[in-house]
Amino acid sequence: MDIYDSLNRFIDKLITQSTPEAPIWNVEKLDGMIEISWNYIDGCMTSSLISLYRETKEEKYLDFLKKWTDHYVFEDGKIRGYDPTHYSTDDLSQSRILFDMYEFTKDEKFLKAIKHSFTQIEGHSRTNEGNFWHKKIYPYQVWLDGLYMMQPFYVRYEKMFNDGKNYDDTISQFQNVRRIMFDENKKLYYHCYDEARDLFWADPKTGLSPHFWLRAIGWYVAALADVAYYMDVPEHKAYLGSLLQEIIEGLLQYQDAETNMFWQIVDLGGKEKNYLETSGSLLIAYAMLKATNDGTLPETYRQIGLDIFESVCKHRLTEVDGDLNLEGICLVAGLGPADNLRRDGTYEYYMSEPIVKNDAKGVGPLIMAYTEALKAKRH
Repeated sequence: MDIYDSLNRFIDKLITQSTPEAPIWNVEKLDGMIEISWNYIDGCMTSSLISLYRETKEEKYLDFLKKWTDHYVFEDGKIRGYDPTHYSTDDLSQSRILFDMYEFTKDEKFLKAIKHSFTQIEGHSRTNEGNFWHKKIYPYQVWLDGLYMMQPFYVRYEKMFNDGKNYDDTISQFQNVRRIMFDENKKLYYHCYDEARDLFWADPKTGLSPHFWLRAIGWYVAALADVAYYMDVPEHKAYLGSLLQEIIEGLLQYQDAETNMFWQIVDLGGKEKNYLETSGSLLIAYAMLKATNDGTLPETYRQIGLDIFESVCKHRLTEVDGDLNLEGICLVAGLGPADNLRRDGTYEYYMSEPIVKNDAKGVGPLIMAYTEALKAKRH
């Protein structure tokens, strides 16, 4: 199977069989688990198509994105299914595409929608250390993936409208996460932190959840790569690069030698029920490729990223009678809230969540990594 040809055919399948109301990549939406909304699941898919359009200049991707955003973004800048006062980091994630759509179309509604989205950042609650709460329903909690959901939008807004005056705020939030959530022995980041230390899953002394969940770390390394890409203050970019190199080196200790992939619970490879997970592995490949392509990481990491990306395609992109599917994607994992005792952060909990195909939490990172692989091939 020619990987790059297969990927082009797979992406065509995804966009031709999807509408804003029923995207085939949003398994939770199709199953009725979530309502139609402006959300991070669709956001990681649409932002990946933005990147692919920038790289290939193929109009079919931009045409799809125009139809998508025309469905969601109104002329006054309000967004269908998005309420800034819901104060969820996940909700804001898709708004990063508004900067690109304004650049491509010069339609003022996207500028208004950016401003509308920024009101969430202005009102979003924070921990005492200064980090955004993951969600209003998760008070005083920092989830590793929340940095990916909020910070790229925040930095792009600062760059476009505020001369980067609040870049220090973003850097401070990364510094806090490094100080609080990084395990110096394992060289990995914990999934969640409860500053109040009163949630049933939180360690009463540290406030940390028990395990190192792959996709949370994947979102985090993608956040480092993306924020560094937009950051135009050299010392800040260098700091983000140092964090990225540190966690990449930590992850590589636990990489599966046969597939180049990573385990659902990163440091427990080979334990019963643990499995090599697609989305997190692709996010790691993406972060390496993105960061080497723009100079944030040394070039020695480029081939490592390519090897991970191509191996995931080999082992997880399947084709039967011409039908392509991306397999082995963890559907979702979270902790709490207080009334959801099933999501307790134990190893058994992470193994209990469904494994699905074609969900955007895997497909988006696949296209993100593919785009950076195309760039890497030109180096």
